[in-house]
Amino acid sequence: MINLEINTDLATTILTGFIRSELNRMGFNRAVLGLSGGIDSALSCYLAARALGPENVLAVRMPYKTSSADSLEHAGLIIDALGVQSLTIPITEMADGLIARFPEMDDMRRGNIMARCRMIVLYDQSAAFNGLVIGTGNKTEILLGYSTLYGDSACAINPLGDLYKTQVRQLSRALGIPSVVVEKAPSADLWAGQTDEGELGFTYAEVDRLLYLLVDQRYTPAECVEAGFSEPFVRAVVRRIQRNQFKRIMPPIAKLSNRTIGYDFLYLRDWGT
Repeated sequence: MINLEINTDLATTILTGFIRSELNRMGFNRAVLGLSGGIDSALSCYLAARALGPENVLAVRMPYKTSSADSLEHAGLIIDALGVQSLTIPITEMADGLIARFPEMDDMRRGNIMARCRMIVLYDQSAAFNGLVIGTGNKTEILLGYSTLYGDSACAINPLGDLYKTQVRQLSRALGIPSVVVEKAPSADLWAGQTDEGELGFTYAEVDRLLYLLVDQRYTPAECVEAGFSEPFVRAVVRRIQRNQFKRIMPPIAKLSNRTIGYDFLYLRDWGT
């Protein structure tokens, strides 16, 4: 039985408490996030506004020249609904300074540059606003490595990282996020016509069910095939999970001492929590 349903009231309580307590632990009470007009950043914004108060949240729109006009409009719906503070900072000039040097550059390289330009903007605004950067990546994206390292994956804390995309949609509906945002095709909006599911080659609904068995229920790949998933699909997803482990961890450190960061200096008590 594959059941991805969550208790949305409980999830909201836990996630808003997480945002508030983690920021307070680090001496902050304000947050900054990139608001793309998509469902993930919208949900992070709703949770942050609930946790900290809308006046303590800065939502930053960072369009590129090829970005969809709908993205700005949909992000505006979230800003207006919540009353959070906002800025719009185009990244075209930043990104094109490098892109123009390499005319042969493919879409993937250009997209990574855009994502990292947005990270630069967010961390600059983090300093200006005196707030920490809130992540917007969900569990499905993190497991599949569907993010840009030191780009959209960069954040101080991430309230969505243990929610599959299916659960992000469920919680977003429960919190009243506009349906035009919840229902639209997920896209990083890095180039015209780009969609997440088009790039991945499968739907989030399909892969979430498989990931739930592999990760949460600890099924072996063979058991997933027995449960009804095609063997090529299972193999492809397992390869993606394994290949992208480096995106889910801090850079490995060569161990020389008795207490190495990330290996032994690892627990909350080690940094006074």
